[in-house]
Amino acid sequence: MTQEKINRINELARKSRTAEGLTEAEKAEQARLRQEYRDGIKANLEGQLSNIEFVDKEQKDA
Repeated sequence: MTQEKINRINELARKSRTAEGLTEAEKAEQARLRQEYRDGIKANLEGQLSNIEFVDKEQKDA
């Protein structure tokens, strides 16, 4: 995810907390961007977890 998209997520979050609120189009954009962000985080975590190798103490000593 680009920094520009993260900045947009934050901008929409700030606007949602104001009296003005978000339009329906902005709510849809916010939901789409948040889902994209979550998907990126999950993919990154899955990549890190797939590279973890567990080693028993017995295997290590052998």
